[in-house]
Formats: sequence, structure tokens, C-alpha cells
Amino acid sequence: MMARLLKRAGRFLFFCWAAATLTFLVARAVPGDPALAILGTNPNPEDILRLRRSLQLDQPLAVQYSRFMLRLAALDLGESLVDRRSVRSCLQRHLPNTILLALAAMALTVPLSLVLGFLSVFGKKRLWEALATAFSALGLAVPVFLLGLILVLIFSLGLGLLPVSGSGGIEFLVLPAVTLAFPLGAFLTRMVRVVLRAEAQRPYVLLARSKGLSEARIFRRHILKNALIPIVTIIGMQMGTLLGGAVIVENVFSWPGIGTLLVTAIRQRDLPAIEGTVLLMAAMYYLANLLVDISYGRLDPRIPRDRTG
Repeated sequence: MMARLLKRAGRFLFFCWAAATLTFLVARAVPGDPALAILGTNPNPEDILRLRRSLQLDQPLAVQYSRFMLRLAALDLGESLVDRRSVRSCLQRHLPNTILLALAAMALTVPLSLVLGFLSVFGKKRLWEALATAFSALGLAVPVFLLGLILVLIFSLGLGLLPVSGSGGIEFLVLPAVTLAFPLGAFLTRMVRVVLRAEAQRPYVLLARSKGLSEARIFRRHILKNALIPIVTIIGMQMGTLLGGAVIVENVFSWPGIGTLLVTAIRQRDLPAIEGTVLLMAAMYYLANLLVDISYGRLDPRIPRDRTG
């Protein structure tokens, strides 16, 4: 047990180091000067030099990287270059909103996809199959930002039922959650259909039917049990898509999450905020996939626990 925990911790630390290093290099390779972004248009050259010196941006890249890694080892994400506030406090303020949006989107996505995928395979009417196919095709074809704008035009500007943007009560969460859930649900519905259809054609299902078992019992005791592992894997893989889509959706609806924080930091060339936000998103993605790996041993005892380590 201890060896497995140490192995997982080592992988997590290596992943965080790689993500932090890549983010550090990419953030500094992007054209633009943080000092110019802070001072605005036509600043005095002396003010630029003075600000770069105060922000320690005039130091060699190796020195900046060493300072960055030492801070990170102490769990210090630094201060924002723009407002001099702690990056950690900014993330703590914005992260709950992103988690709320992600949970709301998954709460819409998972039940809808499972039900629609099940009905498209085992439903008596072909209407369910056509509906699932249309939903999957439409959800995968329409870009997230375009879907968000369409929903705003219909439900906010047209019908006046929901607010256009911002945060507050539950009414502010509806449009962002639906926008984020739509493409995820479309992909998951397609995958659930494929998995359930493949499992329904397995020899053990035909054998169970030949024994006279009811379709409900066959599905509950055999098909669903074997289909859960690939379905859970797909749901875990959607975490990356969920975080990437949240960046777009949050900016479309001005939702105050870490996606909005990231785009604002990129626009202002706020290097510590960029590094802290990307590192947090990478850690969340890794932990989500780790939870999926751990769940394999719970869903199917035949899978060795060492495989999930």
C-alpha cells in the first residue's frame, strides 16, 4: 500500500513539474511585454525599465525559472503582476465558481447521456435512435461559443427568461451549464450507444437469453456491469474537455471562474496568474483521471489493484 501511494505521489509531482515548466516557457515565449501591458500605451522607457526591474523581469530566464520552482516547492504561486494580489487568493476566489459550473454541467450530461444512449439501443421505437444520432451530430458540430450566443439570443434577449451574463442566483448558472453540457452530452451519448451495443452482442448475453433470463435482469446483472468501465473511462477523459470548454463558456457568459481569470491574465500578460491557473487546471485533470483509475478496481474486482497504481 505504501509503495503504491509513493508511486502515485511521484507521478503526480513529476506531472506538476512538467506542466509548470512547460507553462513557464510558453508564457515567456508569447510575444509581448508584461510591463507594457501594465503601463499602457506610449509609456516612458525609463518607467518600463524601472517596472521590469521591480518585477524582476530583467533577470536571465534561468534565474527566473529557479525562483519560480523554489516558490512552487513552497506552495507559493506568487503575486499578480497587475494588482499585486496573491495568485492563490485569486484562485480560491474563482475556483468555487468553476467547480459549480462543472458539477452542474456533469449533472445534466451524465443522466441525459445514459438514458438517451440506453433508449437508443434497447428502446422499442426507432425514434430514440434517431434522436440520439441527431443530438450527437448537432452537439459535436456546433462550436461552444456559437451555442452560447444562440442560447443568449433565444432565452435572454428574445424571451427574457434568463440573464445574459454575470453571476448570482441559480438563474445565472442555467445558460452556462447547458452550453457546457451540450457538447459533452453529445459525445458521451455516442460513446454510451457504442459501448452498450457492443456489450449487447457479446456471447454471454446470448447465452443468458437462451437461459430465459429477462432483458431487465440481463441488462442489470451483465451488460451494465461490464459497460461501466469504458463509460467511467470516457467520463473521466471528458474532464479535460470540461476544463477547456469552461474557459470559453465562462468568458462568453462573464462567469467569474478560473477560465475567465486565465483569459484576463493572458490579456494582461500576468505571468504568475497564468502559471498558477494553468497548473491548477492540470492538477485537477490529473486527479480526475487518477480517481477514474482507482474506480476500476471497485467496478471490476478482476482488475489487479497494482494496475491502478
